[in-house]
Amino acid sequence: MLYLAQVHNDKNTPGLSSFLLIAVQESEEVWGLVEGGGGSKIESNRAFDSHSGAWVMVKTNDRKEVLQVDDAKPWIIALIQNYLTFGVTPEFLRKETERAEQWRQSLTLQSQELDRRALELEARREQLQAVEADLKRERQDLEDPSSSSDIS
Repeated sequence: MLYLAQVHNDKNTPGLSSFLLIAVQESEEVWGLVEGGGGSKIESNRAFDSHSGAWVMVKTNDRKEVLQVDDAKPWIIALIQNYLTFGVTPEFLRKETERAEQWRQSLTLQSQELDRRALELEARREQLQAVEADLKRERQDLEDPSSSSDIS
């Protein structure tokens, strides 16, 4: 797993590093906060070239053993360049999500209206077919009075 973390070097135990986990990569472009944004800490049995307080990218295995530590600066700069310089902020994303939801609701209502109209048209078509059949019987009765069942 890949984490955004902050280094916490203990002066009393040189040669060991610990990392306060801030965010975890959930998929290619999706990150989530770790337990409210930094409540989890992992330790490593080796020291890394990072000063205490530095932000780093920590790669771990499934047992949360630290495999690799890299400076987070390039990742943060790329994040800013790719999203924030184009106005893709959390507020922008929230508004876009709201717009998409409103659009989805509107399309759902339009679809329901079209379905209702289709049902109405089908009912009218059936009524017209019934009227057509009645007219055809009446025409036959008028053209051939001997087939009429109402002989007085």
